[in-house]
Order: sequence, then structure tokens, then C-alpha cells
Amino acid sequence: MAETLTAAPTTKLAENYPAPPFKEQRQPWPGLASKMEPRPDHGETSYKGSGKLKGKRALITGGDSGLGRAVAIAYAREGASVVINHLAAEEEDAKEVIDLLTREGLEISSIAGDLRDEAFCRELVREAAKELGGLDILINNAARQQTRPSIADITSDDFDATMKTNVYAPFFLTKAAVELMTEGAVIINTSSEQAADPSEDLVDYAITRAAMLNFTKSMAKQLGPKGIRVNAVAPGPFWTPLQVSGGATMEKLKKFGSKSVLGRPGQPAEIAALYVAAADPTLGFSSGQIFAATGGGPQPS
Repeated sequence: MAETLTAAPTTKLAENYPAPPFKEQRQPWPGLASKMEPRPDHGETSYKGSGKLKGKRALITGGDSGLGRAVAIAYAREGASVVINHLAAEEEDAKEVIDLLTREGLEISSIAGDLRDEAFCRELVREAAKELGGLDILINNAARQQTRPSIADITSDDFDATMKTNVYAPFFLTKAAVELMTEGAVIINTSSEQAADPSEDLVDYAITRAAMLNFTKSMAKQLGPKGIRVNAVAPGPFWTPLQVSGGATMEKLKKFGSKSVLGRPGQPAEIAALYVAAADPTLGFSSGQIFAATGGGPQPS
């Protein structure tokens, strides 16, 4: 008699994540995950570590919410000591993730400050390395995204703020981190599907995401001889404060993620494992790589 095959249990990832339409909502930039409806899932109850990053020391920008919080949770549960950076306005979200992980006996702390300030970027790396006793992993994740209907609506201040947050800051942070890093260290940049398929109303943001791909590849070549790997993660539509704090029009927000082949946006919990993989020492031959989670959309390369 032939063996009867049964399907694996259906998980939350498959059946219970929210899909559009979403409630109309708006927050001032940079937005708080704690005030979103529905709240994003960063893996607070679902991510289980297995020691992949035991003993590693990581600095994660934008670690208070969205992809950065999911990475902070994953890294801490994988055994890394973590410092997150966030803006002062995001203190409420930062406190949530700090409290969550410290209750579990994990090592995590935060340093608030504005990455658009070059001097602060240098100070952040120094302070994080001092607190951690060194620096093995830098995650350049913090980003600014503001929708504008035409180039005429992108002010010089808008453009400057987006470039400084999304391009200048990773450059300054990487420059400072490389001075402290040794063989085996890893730098991971966040890019986006926007690098390959830019939206007409995210012109300045899309430019920065393409720049991060180029930066990743060139730095991988430059730092490879020193034993330092550089990779990038490219998300598609993910449910984060970027969307409700000016990153999407209200019309797009209500339908956010509907064009993905899964018919919904990704949750931060669904991408954290890619950041773990990008830093995992057992994948030591992976450098200059783009780890994508686009929900079936275009994959940057």
C-alpha cells in the first residue's frame, strides 16, 4: 500500500498575516511601529535562534522598528551582542525591543542620534564598539522614504535628507567601522526592489537603493582581501513605519502589497533570516551578494 503523504502544518506565515485593504492611517516621519494598525510582526514571539551568530558583536541602524527591529531580535536570539541606533523620536519603539530582549537575558542596548550628522556616525561606531568590546557586524539599515508625485515636488531639503540618511550615513558608518573591523567581519546594507524597478513617486528613494547595491559590490571587492565580507538585503513591499509616515500615498497604503504574487506585504519577521544568512560565518564564501525577499517581484542584481 502506498504511503500516505500529509501536508506540513500551516504556519502563521502562510495563513494569518494581514493582507489589504488596510486602514487609512498617517504618522509624522519617522513613524512608530507601536502605533500602526495592524502592528507589524518583527518575530517577537516566532523567531527562534540556534546560535548562528554566537559571540558576534553587531551594530544595527534603524533597529527600533521595521526590518531593523526584526534583525535585532534575530541577531540577539542567535547569540550576538547588539547595539541599535534610532532617532530620539523613536525612543518608544526602541524601548519596546530593548525591554523584550533584556527580559530574555540577551545583550542589547541603544544609542539615539541622527545619522545625517557625519560626526555622530563616527561617534556611534566608536561608542558601539566600546560598549560591545569590538565590532564584527555593521547593518546599514536606517532609511528615509517620502512619496512625491513629481520631481517638482522634491525640495532640495527633501533630497538632501534622503541622500544623507540613505547614502551618506552608510558611507560614513562603513568608513568608521572598517578601521575597527578584523578578518571575519561583515557589513550588510539594506537595498530594495526599488533599485531594479523604481516607482514614479519614489524617485530620490529609489536612487539611494540603487546606490547601496553599487556600494555593496565595490566594497566587497575592496574589503575581500582583508577578510571582511559585504552583502546586501533587498526587500520588496514590507509593512513598516516607512509606509505610514509619508512613504506611500493613502491610496497605495490601503492596497499595500496587493501587487505581490502573495497578495499582501511582507512582515519584518519574514526577512530577518536573510540578514542572519548574510552574516552567518558558515556562508563565508558569500560576499558581494544580494539576498532578496520581494514577494515574487523584480529581484535586484
